[in-house]
Amino acid sequence: MSIDLKQLKYFLAVAEEKSFSRAAERLHISQPPLSQQIMKLESELGVRLFARTTRSFELTVAGKALMAEASELLGRMRMTIDTIRQIDRGEVGRLRVGIVGSAMWGPIPSLLERFQTEFPRVTWTLHELGPDQQLEALRSKQIDVGFWREPRLDDEELKAAHLRQQLCFRENFCVAVHKEHPLAREEAIELMDIAQEPMLTLHLHQSAEPRYLIQCCVNAGFQPAIFQEAAEPQTLLAMVGARLGVALMPQTTSRIGWPGVAFLPIRTNPPSANLYITTTSQDDAPVVRAFLKILNPDGE
Repeated sequence: MSIDLKQLKYFLAVAEEKSFSRAAERLHISQPPLSQQIMKLESELGVRLFARTTRSFELTVAGKALMAEASELLGRMRMTIDTIRQIDRGEVGRLRVGIVGSAMWGPIPSLLERFQTEFPRVTWTLHELGPDQQLEALRSKQIDVGFWREPRLDDEELKAAHLRQQLCFRENFCVAVHKEHPLAREEAIELMDIAQEPMLTLHLHQSAEPRYLIQCCVNAGFQPAIFQEAAEPQTLLAMVGARLGVALMPQTTSRIGWPGVAFLPIRTNPPSANLYITTTSQDDAPVVRAFLKILNPDGE
């Protein structure tokens, strides 16, 4: 049996119009090929679909049954095609986003809000992971995009891992000190000004970021004395507020009022806290393309 959707479409037009001529006009075809397709459909099914006389044109019992089934089938097909096209445009699906915790103090919340507004049928989830964990999650397809800060992966690392990485937000690190610390009276300081201060940092094994910041201190002329390490940025700020030391934090951290903490810009050569988005180069998922379009509407 060989029945195609075109035959069902032609049959429905004739059944609804109750006229071959009106159906042909509606379908923008001539009547002879329409009649041939209906006869072929009846032959394939082995039933009569229309009871034709010189004075009447009615559906048979089998024709009425086929009209209901064909209408439902074509309706489902239209919905399927529409859904497939929405998926291809990134309007339907799911997006798993990896982030470092401090990214939520910057542009990420407004980015997600725009994405949700423009693509309400896409479900998304946040996964708070360190850069190394995000890298592994991208490789194992457990997340679709990842956000982390400096240092960025170099071109060889990206190529070897089949990843793409682009800058999405520029900012610098600043120094978080207790609000009653002598340095808190300054509008800006040099990195060297904290050379004798106990340093609070994220776990050195957690990612390349704390090691990068230590190297920035070395480049500024001193080896920082690491007093305590923590897993979360807010833990560092709580320790700063308790007068346990100072910490290098992204400038956007200062948007939130942390009790007992002052944030001081670094005057000369501040460490970069640039935020990057990373995706897999071998995956061209429409929902990821849609998300990148929100991030970079001009496609630059």
